[in-house]
Amino acid sequence: MAKVKTTYYCQKCGAQYSKWQGKCNSCGDWNTIVEELVQKPDPKDWKTSAKKEAKKASKPLLITDIENTPQNRMNTGNNELDRVLGGGLVPGSLTLLGGEPGIGKSTLLLQISLGLKYKVLYVSGEESQQQIKMRAERINPNPANCFILTETKTQSIFRQVEEVEPEVVIIDSIQTLHSDYIESSPGSISQIRECTAELIKFAKESNTPVILIGHITKEGSIAGPKVLEHMVDTVLQFEGDRNHVYRILRAHKNRFGSTHELGIYEMQGSGLREVINPSEILISKNDEDLSGTAIASTLEGMRPLMIEIQALVSTAVYGTPQRSTTGYNAKRLNMLLAVLEKRAGFRLGAKDVFLNVTGGISVDDPAIDLAVIAAILSSNEDVSLEKDTCFAAEVGLAGEIRPVTRIEQRIIEAEKLGFASIMVSKQSKIPKGDFNIRIIKVAKIEDVVSHLFG
Repeated sequence: MAKVKTTYYCQKCGAQYSKWQGKCNSCGDWNTIVEELVQKPDPKDWKTSAKKEAKKASKPLLITDIENTPQNRMNTGNNELDRVLGGGLVPGSLTLLGGEPGIGKSTLLLQISLGLKYKVLYVSGEESQQQIKMRAERINPNPANCFILTETKTQSIFRQVEEVEPEVVIIDSIQTLHSDYIESSPGSISQIRECTAELIKFAKESNTPVILIGHITKEGSIAGPKVLEHMVDTVLQFEGDRNHVYRILRAHKNRFGSTHELGIYEMQGSGLREVINPSEILISKNDEDLSGTAIASTLEGMRPLMIEIQALVSTAVYGTPQRSTTGYNAKRLNMLLAVLEKRAGFRLGAKDVFLNVTGGISVDDPAIDLAVIAAILSSNEDVSLEKDTCFAAEVGLAGEIRPVTRIEQRIIEAEKLGFASIMVSKQSKIPKGDFNIRIIKVAKIEDVVSHLFG
């Protein structure tokens, strides 16, 4: 008979203890350690598996002797997802997708499942087959190779996998699965770890890509042990406000590509629409001359974006001036305000300053510093900026305008979108080319002020 023992796991970080204690020594949180029953296999099974492993044990090779085989990626048919993944799904990979409840995780993966040219097994532990059928008819009424399975036990899932032989497996969600090898409830630390380990073993042995949906906590991190994110190959985060129609897909970890790429979607009644040109949603189409608005040229991975920065500067009603930002670092805003006061002589210490990056995205690219400065000065002077001018430069503490990386891509994107001029640092090394856009070079904040406001 199999031995059963009691262990204690931290629900936050997954650390294991032999007895209960109030504080986790690994992550430092209190009251996160819970008791769980863990079933260990029979010792004979361990011996048998050890002999099998010994027969197929790999041998060490010189790194020069290892064959460098190219990765044959599977195109999902979704350009935004393929960009974030680094070119498509890698056979045998395990991808974890997390996000807020109702943000569109299941909709995104079901939409991809219905459009793939590969045979897909969509496993749901949260919805019935009828519910998924209703949503599938709204998204794509003519699916080709998508099989729907409602099951939560991993052993039953693998039996159906043997019969269907899918080329892609999607699990919705990992927190609903449970294994017979572990005597604890679904969603617990040990169940998530064991179910993920079984799926990894299946993916690597069958060379089948597996995509998992993961729940997140109220802090925004993926629920379950932190080891879950270490075990998988790729961690994707689906972000956005449920009150807005736009969604952003980011990669927090990617063993097969960059983590700097960005995918943008628009939620519609028929599913998620790919936004091919993000600047169309990030720049308003207002024809009126409004003060406090500037256009910045930024980069998300390899993709150049034109974003709109809005600033509002007003006299402080209360004793302490307010500093509020949306989509921008508040500490960096305070730094830029101090630079404006010290180097340019603008008295903003007694005024409220509000800053907003339109479109609901968060940007940490220092290249938008100059646009932030321009928007604040425009609102403070109540003078509108030229609509066909954009900005791409960093502002230093000494008031100098510093160059930014990949300035050529930023200039080309601005020219493509019809901007007449772009303001950059005087130190920027711009390659020679036939640009149809006016390039304004400035060295310090005083040059910016004199150019914008005379």
